[in-house]
Amino acid sequence: MARIVQLLASPVHRYVGRPADGPAPAPPGELVDRVRVRAGLGVVGDRYFGRAAHRTASVTLIAQESLPPGADLTELRRNVLTSGIAVDEMVGRVLILDSGDGPVSLRVHRAAPPCAWLDVVVAPGTWKALRRRAGVRCEPLTDGVLRVGPVTVAVDG
Repeated sequence: MARIVQLLASPVHRYVGRPADGPAPAPPGELVDRVRVRAGLGVVGDRYFGRAAHRTASVTLIAQESLPPGADLTELRRNVLTSGIAVDEMVGRVLILDSGDGPVSLRVHRAAPPCAWLDVVVAPGTWKALRRRAGVRCEPLTDGVLRVGPVTVAVDG
């Protein structure tokens, strides 16, 4: 069964400067039980919400099956952690997720490559291990709400 495992809406960039210096502190409350998604804008409250340069990449998803044990969104900096959805195979398609509040349509534009920070915040070798499976960058096509828990999945295209 497909699930949304975690949701992250963080107002700050935590990975600035050099990885050897470590990340900036996490703000309280960036892991949430629900997020509001706005068409063409992204996740309300997230650092990329409404930014023109990120309109086609304002919502990011990653599959839990790709991650090392114990890793989560506070380290990976994606918005949606899924289970049972092969998100890395969805590039070029529209992914429709319904966690109980109606469908949210996301056009999956491209892969979200991992960064070297992962070797510092998760474990050495994570950056290389997540190549081609570090999730996807999406453009929200509809307004809606996503919640942690079971999710119905449809794919268009």
